[in-house]
Amino acid sequence: MTDVSILASLLGFAPGAVGGFCSVFVGHPIDLVKVRQQVGTGAFKAPADSAATALAATRSFGGNSTFGMLRSIFLKEGIHGLYCGVQAPLLAVTPGFAVSFWSFDFAGKSIRDYNRIARSDELSLKHATLAGGFSGIPLALILGPTERIKCLMQVEKGKYNGFFDCARKVYKEGGMRSVTKGTFSTALRDVPGNAAYFGSYEYVKKLSCDLEGREKASIMGTLLAGGCAGVGNWIVAIPFDTVKSRWQTAPAGKYKSVLDVLQTLLREEGPSALFRGLSPALLRAFPANAACLLGVETVRSLIENR
Repeated sequence: MTDVSILASLLGFAPGAVGGFCSVFVGHPIDLVKVRQQVGTGAFKAPADSAATALAATRSFGGNSTFGMLRSIFLKEGIHGLYCGVQAPLLAVTPGFAVSFWSFDFAGKSIRDYNRIARSDELSLKHATLAGGFSGIPLALILGPTERIKCLMQVEKGKYNGFFDCARKVYKEGGMRSVTKGTFSTALRDVPGNAAYFGSYEYVKKLSCDLEGREKASIMGTLLAGGCAGVGNWIVAIPFDTVKSRWQTAPAGKYKSVLDVLQTLLREEGPSALFRGLSPALLRAFPANAACLLGVETVRSLIENR
């Protein structure tokens, strides 16, 4: 492999890496609220079987709404509290998004070659959705273990002294099997989620170009398409994400499997519990993914121009 081809391969990961960083920076505080709503805790980890007490305390500080919990966390824990567990997504989402966007481009190229589609032509909605679903597989392999650490740090506030301390303790408790707990459920979330994500993005971006009479989307068009992509992703992925969060934060032995989590949740709390955390997820999705896709497209343009 020549130096030029090696450099080209490395640059192929750059847009997604920048996009991932932008997404985490903008969206992490609201993701914190989403996880705590999904697993039933307030601003701090409550003792076993006393999640209701924690939620009551949170309501007294601003309610159990997304903005109420953000206010509660900020007042009780400060700015640092809003970015609790941010090390995990920064260490995972940046390379994860790099691999995800690279995988999407790779799948798109393979689809073009198989169907003899010119590189200059846009992928159809069906093909973009298919390539997006494929990109969720390597993304889940990277995000699964770090999602486990992130969720534990967000829920069990004060128990861990940072990302590596949490990872060390989780490994000590159950080895690599404990660290990778939830990787399969992460894939169940990311494959359909990414299919909706990239499908929505390509559709809205094309629609924006048609309305503006442009060949390439404007900055506003990219922001709109990116925001809609994030919303589309979470509408599809939130039930899987709720099950994943419960599975990854549950004490050892509480559930037998991911399916047991789903059955227990439906039996005890009803189908609506699957969509707990949807409000903060959607609230986070638009700005975080607008920033993400703007970063991706900006870096792609810089690379293409050079």
